[in-house]
Amino acid sequence: MEVVAQTEPANTAESQPPEDPQTSRFTWTIENFTRLNGKKHYSDVFVVGGFKWRVLIFPKGNNVENLSMYLDVADSGNLPYGWSRYAHFSLAIVNQIHQKFTTRKDTQHQFNARESDWGFTSFMPLSELYDPSRGYIVNDTVVVEAEVAVRKMVDYWTYDSKKETGYVGLKNQGATCYMNSLLQTLYHIPYFRKAVYHMPTTENDMPSGSIPLALQSLFYKLQYSDNSVATKELTKSFGWDTYDSFMQHDVQELNRVLCEKLEDKMKGTVVEGTIEQLFEGHHINYIECINVDYKSNRKESFYDLQLDVKGCRDVYASFDKYVEVERLEGDNKYQAEQHGLQDAKKGVLFLDFPPVLQLQLKRFEYDYMRDTMVKINDRYEFPLQLDLDRDDGKYLTPDADRSIRNLYTLHSVLVHSGGVHGGHYYAFIRPTLSDQWYKFDDERVTKEDTKKALEEQYGGEEELPQINPGFNNAPFKFTKYSNAYMLVYIRESDKEKIMCNVDEKDIAEHLRIRLKKEQEEKEHKKKEKAEAHLYTIIKVARDEDLKEQIGKNIYFDLVDHEKVRSFRIQKQLPFTSFKEEVAKEYGIPVQSQRFWLWAKRQNHTYRPNRPLAPHEEAQSVGQLREVSNKAHNAELKLFLEVEVGLDLRPIRPPEKSKEDILLFFKFYNPEKEELRFIGRLFVKALGKPSDILAILNEMAGFSTNEEIELYEIERRAKAYTVINHQLYKRSVSGVFQRWSSRLKGLNSSGTPSGECGHHASSRAIVGKAFRHYWPIAKRRKIGEEVQRAKRRSKANAFR
Repeated sequence: MEVVAQTEPANTAESQPPEDPQTSRFTWTIENFTRLNGKKHYSDVFVVGGFKWRVLIFPKGNNVENLSMYLDVADSGNLPYGWSRYAHFSLAIVNQIHQKFTTRKDTQHQFNARESDWGFTSFMPLSELYDPSRGYIVNDTVVVEAEVAVRKMVDYWTYDSKKETGYVGLKNQGATCYMNSLLQTLYHIPYFRKAVYHMPTTENDMPSGSIPLALQSLFYKLQYSDNSVATKELTKSFGWDTYDSFMQHDVQELNRVLCEKLEDKMKGTVVEGTIEQLFEGHHINYIECINVDYKSNRKESFYDLQLDVKGCRDVYASFDKYVEVERLEGDNKYQAEQHGLQDAKKGVLFLDFPPVLQLQLKRFEYDYMRDTMVKINDRYEFPLQLDLDRDDGKYLTPDADRSIRNLYTLHSVLVHSGGVHGGHYYAFIRPTLSDQWYKFDDERVTKEDTKKALEEQYGGEEELPQINPGFNNAPFKFTKYSNAYMLVYIRESDKEKIMCNVDEKDIAEHLRIRLKKEQEEKEHKKKEKAEAHLYTIIKVARDEDLKEQIGKNIYFDLVDHEKVRSFRIQKQLPFTSFKEEVAKEYGIPVQSQRFWLWAKRQNHTYRPNRPLAPHEEAQSVGQLREVSNKAHNAELKLFLEVEVGLDLRPIRPPEKSKEDILLFFKFYNPEKEELRFIGRLFVKALGKPSDILAILNEMAGFSTNEEIELYEIERRAKAYTVINHQLYKRSVSGVFQRWSSRLKGLNSSGTPSGECGHHASSRAIVGKAFRHYWPIAKRRKIGEEVQRAKRRSKANAFR
């Protein structure tokens, strides 16, 4: 046996950028082929992409009546543990008489130690190979060709669609891949995108309530964003809730509804009629009598065509079936006006086709025998160029405009992978109608070749290459469940108009400003998140916050920390630098600032607990947060105490002793059913409530001798507040109440009893006091009175 091997770069490699697959073609000329001894034979080693390969053949078949041929990793036995390499390759037996009859098959595989060879057990029948008249063996010589493209493995965790392809994907909300594939297809029809941009919207519109604005926003982000784009605003504008986003809807129906909505919104605008201009075609439904002169025509428009897949080998066969003439005769005669029952011909012919032709392939149909929906996975071919003027325009009506050339080029292929009960959708699109295809699979966009976009989406059956050529007896064929279900063609004569340039001048200024601002905010948040470990968020509550919130959003607690001023401070900065920042923000001198740490107390209240000590203020912000924050989150919550002098200017806080307790007071007005914060006081731990009554009356605006009742607020399980009957279950457990002869306490639900809720003239002050402020005996007495009050006057307790 004499073997001549030749390796040469494939023609396609010359124009490929460096990051594209490295491709080479290897030719193996095998002389004295019929006299080969041995079951299998290897070619010489050739190198592609820095890897060593060879071709393996079984001249008499690998236990089958077919030539078996595989691509093998030549040095698999010497490679390190865990090796792998990916290759897309084709193997061929060259026809030396007629090149067009060369037998070629291709596949792709991830080679590794377990699967170091891959290929075809049933490459071609031995009867054909050894037939001298077929041209595969000439002068007892066989020519084998192998074309191998070695691709780098894609790490999808770090894959950047924008960087690799120039395009970005759409995020899947749960089951919205079908919508994503359709939206990408529409977006990559530039004339459609431009029309959407020119739809009138205003800066006051909200995307979630306006389909045009939501679509404009989505298209803008697809055009200018560096990352995948969310579709939530668009689905909200459809009126969908979260549940709808997890349900797969009908793609054709979504396409029609979306186009109808846009068509309606375009009326009376500069882009009125765009949808019809792009997608609308017309056909004539006719019935023509055979024996009398009578014909009935009905013109209908369409935005897409549904083509049969079952029983049709390709798109042309489907169009043939679409215009097929039906005979109405026998029991099915046609009732013609003035002519009675007549033999007739019934059919459909096209008056015109649209510039953008959308073909819905009927991959799903109802099976009456099985009483269920089924998916048609039959092989169905579609051409790169579609000529609907073929056979002298047999699809057109006699009066159709024949000056328009109905030659179409394929723009996109929408694919369904799976069965009738679910699956996955993605799209292959040529955004510029060049030879380069792209696969849009939700968030990921990848470059693909023409074969991947066309032939591999035909459906049908495919032979599974043998894992171990030496032991497998027969090839295994499997049904391909990934196949095209929608095709979009663009007419050649309208290509320049439809594939127009779309840039920022086509986008409304308010939309550009809005979306650029959104993008800037997004980038800012992203940066903040990336640098979060370097910063501490300090939330500062002041008296002004308590006055603003208590009685509006806050009833039991003092303040909602999510609504107070936040400072983002670097952890390594000293706390004194933060105080200088506060001084700039509020105009409060550093020496007039005293900060308190918050703490959760045993009665489940959350209050300022103690002021920061001098040595704590000398620490860095990060150190202070770690010491004071038991939850170990990134936030530090503080209360800023500021005292003012007679001139209302900030002064240095007074010295605080261990006996001093800080109390916060709320005032409740039953007449207006209002609750408000009235201030705070330092009191002595051993002092009596009577010591501060005059001050409280002054703070509440009462006369100094007004009789008031004081209650402590604490949180209890299932406690109710009856400050007014609109504020129940606020867990307020104590109030200050004007003295009542009927009751001087609380009922057991933690709400004021007696006259609190029933006498409009009553005034109350709600106090936030420490529990030890009230003597234990006093609390016991109140508790006993609570039980008696509950038995005596249930009607007085609001529930």
